[in-house]
Amino acid sequence: MRTTVFATALLIPLTAFAQDRGPILLDVTETHVLPRFAELSEATQALVNTAQSDCVPSSTALREVYGTAFDAWISASHLRFGPSETDDRAFALAFWPDTKGFTPKALSKMIASEDASVQDPDAFAEQSIAGRGFFALERLLYDPAFEEQGSAEYRCSLIQAIAADIDRNADAINVDWQSYAPKLTQPGEDSPYRDGDEAMQELYKALLTGLQFTADTRLGRPMGTFDKPRPNRAEAHRSERSQRHVELSLIALRDLAARLSFDHPEIAADLDAAFSKSIDRVQSLEDPAFADVATPQGRFRLEALQQSINDIRQIAVTELGPTLGINAGFNSLDGD
Repeated sequence: MRTTVFATALLIPLTAFAQDRGPILLDVTETHVLPRFAELSEATQALVNTAQSDCVPSSTALREVYGTAFDAWISASHLRFGPSETDDRAFALAFWPDTKGFTPKALSKMIASEDASVQDPDAFAEQSIAGRGFFALERLLYDPAFEEQGSAEYRCSLIQAIAADIDRNADAINVDWQSYAPKLTQPGEDSPYRDGDEAMQELYKALLTGLQFTADTRLGRPMGTFDKPRPNRAEAHRSERSQRHVELSLIALRDLAARLSFDHPEIAADLDAAFSKSIDRVQSLEDPAFADVATPQGRFRLEALQQSINDIRQIAVTELGPTLGINAGFNSLDGD
């Protein structure tokens, strides 16, 4: 099975630019990272509570808390290191893109056999990541193909099990970040980062990779080619969240970029202006599922948005990286 693989950049510290990383590392950790995972944990608990009392897929209340929890994950999803990567938690929360259609297969298999793991959180955690997380839950809440599969009682139990599993992973990430945070802010012997340069590289990599994923995957997949657009490949298109995910990702990455560039006002201004342009573009689309990519005008708008995000990446690579003393090599996302 091929999954999206982050072929991360070779990030080399330029020692000639040695700087005091402490204030930036502390600021990013305490004001950007920790609040996001705390918010995710709180939102997923609300999802569990609602699913326990109302598991009807079309329920407005259930869909609302699902959307709030998904928002929280998208706003933190660029932070794919440390606790979020432990035990493949990030993939368990959001297995996408699913290029081989494993999610509907996994769900159908569980429904057809009435898999008993839905009654045991530990057992359910051993299920394929394709049948877990936000995208599996999206299928059950928004995909008509699942409305009549199996019994309503079992589908309810499955919805509740997925919600509980999402919350379990979100809680684990949040709790583990309490002990991981000092390793990022105080690199050294007891940290996976030997020094402040390596810790800074981690955050810079999160910025670059987050921008690339949004441009190349969140936008690139539905764009397809001019002759063959692929709107049904848009992220979370069934729940019409595709446009929202791009917007939320850019807002979160803008905050990270501002904190990384805080000591360099001119670069911070360049980044902020570029982010403003991209966010304005996505907010003006009025195309929640990117369905308009199938039209020439709709495709043009997504191409313009994609280029504006690539412009942000260029500023980060040519201005921010060298100023921080980091040289970014080729950074790609490999997938179908």
